Amino acid sequence: MAFAHYGPFWRQMRKLCVMKLFSRRRAGTWLAVRDESAALARAVARRSGESVNLGELIFNLTKNVTFRAAFGADAAGDAGKRDEFIAIMQEFSQLFGGSSIGDFIPWLGWADQGLNVRARAARAALDEFIDKIIDEHMKRSKNPDDVDADMVDDMLAFLPEAKPKKAAGDDLQNSLRLTRENIKAMIMDVMFGGTETVASGIEWAMTEMMHSPDDLRRLQQELTDMVGLDRNVDESDLDKLPFLKCVIKETLRLHPPIPILHHENAEDCVIGGYLVPQGSSVMINVFAIGRDAKVWKDADTFRPSRFMTGEGETARLDFKGNCFEFLPFGSGRRSCPGMALGIYSLEFAVAQLAHGFSWALPDGMKPSELDMTDIFGLTAPRVTRLCAVPTPRLTYPLVSDVGATHKIHPEMYRAFVRGLATAKHAFYFFLQAVYLLAADLGSHPLAVPHLEPTEECANGSAMISPRTPSKNRHMDLRRAQFVTFSPAKVKPI
Repeated sequence: MAFAHYGPFWRQMRKLCVMKLFSRRRAGTWLAVRDESAALARAVARRSGESVNLGELIFNLTKNVTFRAAFGADAAGDAGKRDEFIAIMQEFSQLFGGSSIGDFIPWLGWADQGLNVRARAARAALDEFIDKIIDEHMKRSKNPDDVDADMVDDMLAFLPEAKPKKAAGDDLQNSLRLTRENIKAMIMDVMFGGTETVASGIEWAMTEMMHSPDDLRRLQQELTDMVGLDRNVDESDLDKLPFLKCVIKETLRLHPPIPILHHENAEDCVIGGYLVPQGSSVMINVFAIGRDAKVWKDADTFRPSRFMTGEGETARLDFKGNCFEFLPFGSGRRSCPGMALGIYSLEFAVAQLAHGFSWALPDGMKPSELDMTDIFGLTAPRVTRLCAVPTPRLTYPLVSDVGATHKIHPEMYRAFVRGLATAKHAFYFFLQAVYLLAADLGSHPLAVPHLEPTEECANGSAMISPRTPSKNRHMDLRRAQFVTFSPAKVKPI
């Protein structure tokens, strides 16, 4: 969909994204964000006091979320399959971010430079991988309305060869027909849009706050005041954290998910005295727009307070596409359909990391010495992964479990292990443990009531877990010689 021309089919595909794939009604996708963010916090907590490759852990989070949303929990549990697909996606990312001599001298477009060979190989690998996934999903024939249905299940409802069951009154299903090629292209869009872009945003947010410790302390104080130190951040807390939202906005201003937006004008237009013929490739330098000193005070400085209501000079600006000074997700009908899910992922992950831990740079490094260099590709991530030393802030135990969040009271656990309680308590603990281990309950919280509640039981919990199923080119975008066209003047298609 990202590269499709505007028309009836494109409109239907966008409708599919908004109403089905990225809808808030697809609870499994949003649950994956919460589950993987909690897993990230646990992974960091296990390395408390030592240098952690936070950038790599963040990339694993977004990789797992998008893979689970696209292909389902079963496929997400296959590490080999997941890593194979991510390797294919990274190859495409490098190819999309590169350029050939034909981009600048059209009559030399015949010069391959090896890019076409790499592109054909990557496409063949992608075809083989997704064909297997589609065949597996067709065999199991899952209803898209099932709780554990994934994006492939949703799209198979529009694939005639899958013989989908039509839902009564579903106008989209009655009007849209997909091919395997359409499904492959959509999956690639989803994986690109949800993996590197979100991972880069989370990593840059943490990097900028470690480079500006006062902002990290302010965010942590807000989290302490609104959430407390006796529990982790919950989804319902996000709307009560205005400074967190300012941190995300400022990160997106300095480090947009896609630094260069590609458009094509539907008709001839004149901009700045230049005639731009119909069908021209127009590149919107969102990176430069967000750092324009004519619009932004201290344009290259990370200052989230600029967006705070009653405090910042640009508090009125939002990123929904109506303010052309700030376009991290594009504008108009070509804006990112997964914006809401992307923002949710950014806010939830950053909140978990900032609330759960105090952060220091390794080897006595000063904040001013932190490498802030980015690397140009389809996205603009850090040139090196962010490494930092975490120290837990919460009284809530992040690593007392080994994977899930099924809770039993600590008094029962200690009674069973140390034999300090009555045989009755130990016996009931044993029955509850057997039940939880036998039941495949996934990762949903399960509170086990205590026979004789005590203050100690109310203040803590033990956990028990059931079975669970080329090198990029460097480019300084600040000096990139691109003509910046506003979407208000160039009609995208």
